[in-house]
Amino acid sequence: MRYAEVSVNSPVAQRRTFSYEIPSGLNITVGQAVWVPFGEKVLQGIVVELTEYPAVEETREISSTIDPYPLLSPERVALAQWLSERYLSPLFDAVATMLPPGFERRTITFISPTDREHDDTLLTQQQQHVLRLAQRGRVSLRALERALGKKSAATAVAQLVRRGLITRSYELEKVRVRPKTEIHLNLAINATQAQQEVARLREKGASRQASLLEFLVKQDELISISEARQNTGSDSSVVNALTKKGLIETRQVEVRQQPFAHQGIAPTQPLHLTPAQESALHAIRLSLRGTDSGSPQVFLLHGVTGSGKTEIYLQALAETVRLGKRGIVLVPEISLTPQTIERFASRFPDRVAVLHSQLSLREQFDEWQSIRDGEFDVVIGPRSAIFAPQPDLGLIVIDEEHEWTYKQQDQSPHYHTRDVAIRLAELTGSVVILGSATPDVETYYHTQQGDYQLLRLPERIVPGGDTSMPPAEVVDLREELKLGNRSIFSTSLARALETVLANREQAILFLNRRGAATSVQCRDCGYVLACRRCDTPLSYHLAEDLLLCHQCNQRSPVPQTCPRCDSRRIRYLGLGTQKLEQEVRQAFPNARLLRWDSDVTRGKNSHQVILDRFRNHEADILIGTQMVAKGLDLPRVTLVGVISADTALNLPDFRAGERTFQLLSQVAGRAGRGALGGRVIIQTYSPEHYAIEMAARHDYTHFYEREIAYRRQLYYPPFTRLATLTYTHTNDAACQRAAERMKQLITEERDGQGITDLSLIGPAPAFVHRRRGRYRWQLVLRGSDPAAILSRIPIPQGWTIDIDPVGL
Repeated sequence: MRYAEVSVNSPVAQRRTFSYEIPSGLNITVGQAVWVPFGEKVLQGIVVELTEYPAVEETREISSTIDPYPLLSPERVALAQWLSERYLSPLFDAVATMLPPGFERRTITFISPTDREHDDTLLTQQQQHVLRLAQRGRVSLRALERALGKKSAATAVAQLVRRGLITRSYELEKVRVRPKTEIHLNLAINATQAQQEVARLREKGASRQASLLEFLVKQDELISISEARQNTGSDSSVVNALTKKGLIETRQVEVRQQPFAHQGIAPTQPLHLTPAQESALHAIRLSLRGTDSGSPQVFLLHGVTGSGKTEIYLQALAETVRLGKRGIVLVPEISLTPQTIERFASRFPDRVAVLHSQLSLREQFDEWQSIRDGEFDVVIGPRSAIFAPQPDLGLIVIDEEHEWTYKQQDQSPHYHTRDVAIRLAELTGSVVILGSATPDVETYYHTQQGDYQLLRLPERIVPGGDTSMPPAEVVDLREELKLGNRSIFSTSLARALETVLANREQAILFLNRRGAATSVQCRDCGYVLACRRCDTPLSYHLAEDLLLCHQCNQRSPVPQTCPRCDSRRIRYLGLGTQKLEQEVRQAFPNARLLRWDSDVTRGKNSHQVILDRFRNHEADILIGTQMVAKGLDLPRVTLVGVISADTALNLPDFRAGERTFQLLSQVAGRAGRGALGGRVIIQTYSPEHYAIEMAARHDYTHFYEREIAYRRQLYYPPFTRLATLTYTHTNDAACQRAAERMKQLITEERDGQGITDLSLIGPAPAFVHRRRGRYRWQLVLRGSDPAAILSRIPIPQGWTIDIDPVGL
């Protein structure tokens, strides 16, 4: 093939590829990284297709290859193209999810003065400033933007370039990470000869040379020069002397950091399965072996908390490995990774890889390379691990598949991991297991339609204990107030905590809000302290004694007086985990406490430290946000207390009930997982709400029936699909006008195409109207395929498209 279609690392490229001629003598394959000319620059690109003819008449040649081997397999290239088409993201954004960590290199623009004469009086102040900075030496555009502001710098530079007073040049930023090598040593002669040389060296008084040579005789493999020095005290002169004599050889060997140490984890054997587990595993094995091709390749493993879903994953993976394949296991939170790794590493010693964002760039890069080289049977990580370059893929497991964290919301592409996994399985012939005690309503609907196969695990597995779910008590906080109890602990919860402490057991207190107070208000004039950049109140954080915006992370000191009326009557409203911790200390002064939320888990191993301390019974009560609700197996926990079940119940979102049910059911599942049994106490002002009633009864079936009836009646997913378009601007009126223009464009396209099942909601201000100084207006599209109509409309800069959003 003479031509290549290349996805180019440029924001201009969007969803397009560009045709390039392949120079003679250059071997190019699909998935290979190349340097290509693009305008005045040379940029990174990934070859996505080889063709006999170009898509345009005039083409330029590929400059060179970046890596001699393809970075992406054909299946991953196809997956990237699917991602771009489904989520309407730039193609290179989709490709970038699968590239080695640190691969992307931005182009840096530099400004240099020319020798052309000019009259300063004819230049603006900004133009003169640019020239003064450039005349000191070559200056980057980024430095000019810092000095003048982004818009002013861009305008001044463009004007000066047109006048011929400055020129632009381009360079790629430095490589952030590359393979690391280290000198290794080994014998250049056989062991017998080496022993004789050791004796000769000692006779001549070359004791350090003799020590190093004797050390190498005892080694079975290459030894790094650093390890040799540490064990023998030798230095480079000793190594050089032995090398010159032809007694040892030096070799550059690539070394990789291991983010997870397998040492100290004892191997375990497969557990005996219950009949329900046996039945589920049998169905999965048939699919893995390809002997049940008539059934779906996607399984929903619906098992109550503690029913042994992880053991199914482990034995299904063992079968996958036995068949010569490999697997990927996804968890919803980094906090779950340590416990998951332990269980999988004990079953697959030294064959488990870990990928997540809290690893250093070097660790991520080395792990990615090792995975691509086929060194691991299992890759474990949160949503981004679905893009790991795992060869010979045979099984994908998504644990807690209902979790919203599987949706990428921060950057393009805005993919859902579950949909990506199913598409990847189609491309690679793999099997997918979706596991949950509270499946996503849309996932469960697919099982009812026959798209996925439902496997049930209806009972808990508790050695020596009760296999039923722990009893749950719903406490009506309105009645507590009538009885004069203004504490955050109901009478039932306070008594239950006293019992737990007296019996030296453990409890979890769940509150899905961090900080100490959710807002701060003046009691005289009613003024609420709000973020200057966002339309949200500031939260008070007790530990740091400051006000924090949970949208933009802006911090400010706590005022002593009201900024509006100078009153000193400042009141802290609402409740967060920090305040809860303070209240527990006051009510139960002898209790040992731990708090688990994002404020105390910023360090690399902080999740593991907290989990280990609680498992080792260094604390009696664990206080936390949703981190404590997911997948933790803590046998000593006999009580779970939900401080407020209403935090997400009344949000303006059709999934609010589902989210509340899932969160309550999951956190309730942490209780009673050992022989001691357990109980759950749920505090709420809405005890009659169906989500709370069903969660207390651990009744997913009736919850699903109620929820799916509402969805059908109101025409929400899974009976339709949604897309949100969000426009941001520093000016609210301009933002609104742009949203109204977009609505008109979409309406005209819909009517012109004769599409009857597409409706528009809005435009309207987004739920958080202003974030980080930018106003946000939102349009919601509802129909069978909203992406199809959006793909035909030119989307201006400033818009973010989210296909199949998990929340509105």
